[in-house]
Amino acid sequence: MNYNHEGNNPSLSRFESMLKTNDVVFFDSDEFETIANYYIESGKIALARKAVKLGLEQHPSSTNLKLFKIEILVFENKFDQANALLSELHELEPANEEIYIQKANIYSKQDNHKRAVDLLEMAIDLSNDPAEIYSLIGMEYLFMDDFVNAKFNFMKCLEVDDEDYSALYNVIYCFDFLEQHDEAIAYLNLFLDKNPYCEVAWHQVGKQYFDKKEYNKALSAFDFAIISDDRFVGAYLEKGKVLEKLGKYNEALENYQITLELDDPTSFALLRMGKCYDKLGSDELAIKHYSRCVHEDPLLDNGWIAITDFYVKRLDYQKALYHINKAINIDSENVLYWKRYARINHRLKFYEEAEVGYRKTLELGNYELQTWLSRADILLELGEPDAAIINLTQALEFYPESAEINFRLSGLNYTNGDDIQGRYFLKNALKIDPEFSIILEELFPYAYQKKEVTALIAKYS
Repeated sequence: MNYNHEGNNPSLSRFESMLKTNDVVFFDSDEFETIANYYIESGKIALARKAVKLGLEQHPSSTNLKLFKIEILVFENKFDQANALLSELHELEPANEEIYIQKANIYSKQDNHKRAVDLLEMAIDLSNDPAEIYSLIGMEYLFMDDFVNAKFNFMKCLEVDDEDYSALYNVIYCFDFLEQHDEAIAYLNLFLDKNPYCEVAWHQVGKQYFDKKEYNKALSAFDFAIISDDRFVGAYLEKGKVLEKLGKYNEALENYQITLELDDPTSFALLRMGKCYDKLGSDELAIKHYSRCVHEDPLLDNGWIAITDFYVKRLDYQKALYHINKAINIDSENVLYWKRYARINHRLKFYEEAEVGYRKTLELGNYELQTWLSRADILLELGEPDAAIINLTQALEFYPESAEINFRLSGLNYTNGDDIQGRYFLKNALKIDPEFSIILEELFPYAYQKKEVTALIAKYS
């Protein structure tokens, strides 16, 4: 039941005017169907409900309006009422495909996707235009993580309607999930034999070759996509990415620039342009585009990371810190921001701030070995050996075979006067990798000079 409708439709205007004035105006059933469909597609369920209610009052025998009522009931999870109405309709019109589709929708929402598929397959036999139903079956198989059958049904959809690009994208999604890049390319080439100017198919071929790192073939595919539609922004963006991989940064910039002229600037295009200028050594233009990128989309973490890393590479830690602080103010739960915040403050010898950064990084679930080690070294610098021991003991749960952790725990315990624990961790560390004993020499000179320590190191070396 698809009714194309624009918001300026006279029937819609009359209906909304009627609601404001409380006057009762007559509409034919087709008008009510169009109005209800518009509100459902717009997500205005309350208005859709009103339209269906008034429509059924004026046209009580309208099957389509009853089906819209069922659709609304399903949306509101009122499955018993929806099923009761569907049973009534089925007795009147047992060959109506929409009844099976709505029944399938109920089963789908109840996570009974196999039963939903069975009903949709019944609907196919009743339909003169089964493309949409094949697509619905494909979605049910996706819910079941059955990508083989999902792919098959999306293909069947395209056999009926080769302009259903949503189904084409879903076919490729299934190929990608199954890691069947060669099979995807073969399928797309067959599709292109019948539809040689399908820009979406060429675009998808290019992406498959890009994933296979066959950049020249990818470039040719994106060129064909552009020939098929010279205003296809996605093809220019992907072509730019390929040209970057080939080291052709000026050509990549030309393609990204075209996207800015065809449509509103995207943060992705601005970010890639910044990267290209960065590679070309045009610092001023690089920072200009990175800045435009984060202005265009302040939530794009890659933009803030790019601008921060730009300044870090140039050892301008103050500006790097300024930008990472801005990023954290926007999204304080982004672990990538806190990692950089910690490292930059560490470089600047702002140890308390660095410790906060490393701690926050761990709290957000980043358990990289270097994060644990850096935080331990910072705590040692801050004169908090007990906190450093707790930190490294936690780290040991994740990295029990790390010589770097064991040597640090040995040094900390010896320094704290706990020779038994110091000896235990020293032996563990030496068994794992004695070459890291330099950690004791650099960070724990007191422990390193102890006779039993030098004796054990000599023994294992």
